[in-house]
Amino acid sequence: MIRKRRATTTVPNIGTLKQIHALMIINGFTSNVSFLRELVFAAATSLVGPSATATVIEYAHQMFDQIPEPDTFMWNTMIRGSSQSPDPVRAVSLYALMHHRSVKPDNFTFPFVLKACTKLFWVKTDMYAKCGSIGEALHVFRLIRDKDVASWNSVISGLAFHGHADESLGLFREMQRTKVCPDEITFVSVLVACSHAGKVDEGYQYFDLMRRKYKIEANIRHYGCMVDMLGRAGLLKEAFDLIASMKKIEPNEIVWRTLLGACKVHGDVELAKRANEELLRMRTDQSGDYVLLSNTYASQGEWYGVEKVRKLMDDSGVTKNLGSSFVEA
Repeated sequence: MIRKRRATTTVPNIGTLKQIHALMIINGFTSNVSFLRELVFAAATSLVGPSATATVIEYAHQMFDQIPEPDTFMWNTMIRGSSQSPDPVRAVSLYALMHHRSVKPDNFTFPFVLKACTKLFWVKTDMYAKCGSIGEALHVFRLIRDKDVASWNSVISGLAFHGHADESLGLFREMQRTKVCPDEITFVSVLVACSHAGKVDEGYQYFDLMRRKYKIEANIRHYGCMVDMLGRAGLLKEAFDLIASMKKIEPNEIVWRTLLGACKVHGDVELAKRANEELLRMRTDQSGDYVLLSNTYASQGEWYGVEKVRKLMDDSGVTKNLGSSFVEA
């Protein structure tokens, strides 16, 4: 069964592996090294990708520890799986243990260990970027020799979301001069940078570049960024027209709420009403949407509209959440 999975390169389900392991115990095959090797190979394969949870990682290592004297192939299998898992430090630890047990590495061992080290650099870069420590993030980023798309995305995103739009876009242009292709996540960060910096024309250019050159279909996050960019710039009619042009993707609440918030900022009551109508069509229990529309009316002195919204809330049974504050004694 495991061999069949290996042949089809399907990542095995951890539940299935545990069932097989239980059958091995029941039938007295726990001392069979060949069976254990196959089980470890399958477990190590499951370390790769989003399915690699902490439970899966721990299980794979438990299976590996049951092999009396793993050969270089088995060490490489575990190091490779660990290097691609969310916990690449385990790959480095395995290599240290391999060296301690005097198992000779081969030509495959070192690339797997180096991959783990590269990923550790990326994890550190991502951590610094998300914390807003941009200087440290850039320093670690420059130390990475073979930068993949995840490495670039971490820093471009960190710069974009922490008010360094020009630096973010500059880094994206630097990325374009490499052989690394941007992905949909890259362009979300690029569009966020354009939005925060008010670079509307540049934003349109990147939006078009994404679809035309890189053949990336715009998703709801890309459209949300574009609506936010146009809304911040006061181009509310353009933002509305962009939403109306969304044929393959249904605009969600976030897109309409972004437009509604922009209408409030710029005092466009008519567009605010249309955005609110779309939000109410999706759901009627979000008090914040009513409040945004009411505040838009109030900002223009249209008190009849404010009363109308309040009546609509009452009729729909929606109540505004009470504000609260915390004072430490």
